[in-house]
Amino acid sequence: MRHVFSVRIGPAGFRVGSDWRRPIAELENLYRDYPKPEDGVPDFTVRLFAARPWRRFVRPAVMIGGDFTIPDAAPLPLDLGLLAAEMGMNLQMALAQRRYLLLHASCVERNGRAVLMTGESGAGKSTLAALMMARGWRLMGDEFALVDPETGLIHGFPRLVSLKNESVAVMQAALPQARFGPPQLKTPKGDIRHLVPDAASIAAMAVPAVAAHIVFPRFGLERAIREVPPAETFVRLTQASTNYVALGERGFDALTRLVTSVPATAIDYPDAATAIRQVEALA
Repeated sequence: MRHVFSVRIGPAGFRVGSDWRRPIAELENLYRDYPKPEDGVPDFTVRLFAARPWRRFVRPAVMIGGDFTIPDAAPLPLDLGLLAAEMGMNLQMALAQRRYLLLHASCVERNGRAVLMTGESGAGKSTLAALMMARGWRLMGDEFALVDPETGLIHGFPRLVSLKNESVAVMQAALPQARFGPPQLKTPKGDIRHLVPDAASIAAMAVPAVAAHIVFPRFGLERAIREVPPAETFVRLTQASTNYVALGERGFDALTRLVTSVPATAIDYPDAATAIRQVEALA
């Protein structure tokens, strides 16, 4: 690859190579406060490349490759190169991570106690986690929560927070001094802008936490709250995990221990302020 960038996010190290300088420059700027992979050796490799040599220059189209790929994935325009790099890193975690049970969830921590928030796309979990970071919580992740099968502890993966559509303006108002990535416009999920986690979250990203509560949020509904029994929580989290099946018995044991020892609650909320009050009351 002509241009290369390396970074460690939580316990995972990445090497991103690109045919173009622009995505690498954007990664270097946004991840400048993050450490490099331990001993300089990454766990995963991501490649951003042109399917044909001329597509580097004429209507540049970014293909996402790496150690693990999705066959026949559609390329993205170069303007979305940062998004392609982030998708590539998430893809390596989703398809190849075997050390931890992965849950597609945002996660925040305070006083050593972690709150996991998971739900369907549009539930508001990323925005809610970012708003709680603005209130002094440590952001442990917006994409994945990592459950250690041996200890049950939650490990952080505080990558850039992917904010979508109206949530961008909400977070710019809540964190006016924060750093944001360039707008990624007209993606399949609308307009996206990445938020850099605060310094405290980055500095403590290697510190695990005890799972204290599991929350299933839903945005745009009247305020409501419901206790979720362990059996329902188990089913929901198997659907939210990208590697539960691959881990086999280790995944089953880890998830069983999590749902039987940690309370779970479903919340409906009409606005962010209501959701924050609900989550902080539970925590």
